[in-house]
Amino acid sequence: MSQTQKLYVGSLPYKTTEDELFQIFSQFGEIISVKIVTDRVTGQSKGFGFVEMSSADAANKAIESVNGSELGGRTLVVSIARPPQERERGEGGFQRQPRGDRGGRGEGRYRDR
Repeated sequence: MSQTQKLYVGSLPYKTTEDELFQIFSQFGEIISVKIVTDRVTGQSKGFGFVEMSSADAANKAIESVNGSELGGRTLVVSIARPPQERERGEGGFQRQPRGDRGGRGEGRYRDR
């Protein structure tokens, strides 16, 4: 049996459902999973998702047919998904800079008055 292949599907209309993606991609082969990425806080779609197909052959057929097609007025982008990159825990989106010596210490500003 051939290896599963995960596809990235981008430029999705925000109202697209996982069922709709399933229907689109199931024409090209067996679907293992479908996931639309959503915002953790609001639950709204981020406009992209992933479809895991049962074989590389089915995935390639889907890419050829769906990439560049239109859905809800948007042109879809479909490609082989890249492996997730490792992220350091606790970093979040804000990079805190070391404070070091901030100067000041009450001298200089009003010292000569």
